[in-house]
Amino acid sequence: MLNPTTSDLFNNEPTLLLLGARTLLLKRFATLHAPILSTALALITQQAPFRNMLTRGGFKMSVAMTNCGDYGWISDRKGYRYSLIDPISQKPWPTMPAEFLALANCAATTAGFNNFVPDVCLINRYEIGAKMALHQDQDEQDFSQPIVSVSLGLPATFLLGGLTRTDKTQRVLLEHGDVLVWGGVDRLRFHGVLPIKNPPQTLSANHRINLTFRRAA
Repeated sequence: MLNPTTSDLFNNEPTLLLLGARTLLLKRFATLHAPILSTALALITQQAPFRNMLTRGGFKMSVAMTNCGDYGWISDRKGYRYSLIDPISQKPWPTMPAEFLALANCAATTAGFNNFVPDVCLINRYEIGAKMALHQDQDEQDFSQPIVSVSLGLPATFLLGGLTRTDKTQRVLLEHGDVLVWGGVDRLRFHGVLPIKNPPQTLSANHRINLTFRRAA
């Protein structure tokens, strides 16, 4: 059970932007509580440091990754999959913090997906120039569960496509504290991130953190 007092930390009346039949952008949903998330993230990365994984083809990803929760998403020459064990430490992934669970649950509920309890949070760190190619999140067992994606730090241009790779994409600006939720008929939409640009002088952040909550099993 999620702690209701923790759940109440997050804004339940954000600005909502409909980007598809079941795709919603919750503007600045988590902005005020980013420090809480950052503190929890620091503890996670002490146990499971960021690393640049390999693709199936043996290329190093530009985005550094780690995980928390029951499972972690990993990639190497053997392919893309979920694992109970961190391949570097050979230990279970760090426990998902209550603050993370509350955020994912509240965001999903706000977007119309009730009772979402993720068992994995893939944590991506985008340095300047890092990007993510168009892809589908399809390594999970139950596609009825939504995806909840939280942006912290530098802004990013998110590419949101359709159900085939050749479908036209729309460009969505994701800023600090924004939460994007998609599921239902939109669950297998292709998506990606354009290269992260140098920050304007008004921003002190030097990278982007993306928390992607999923139900793997």
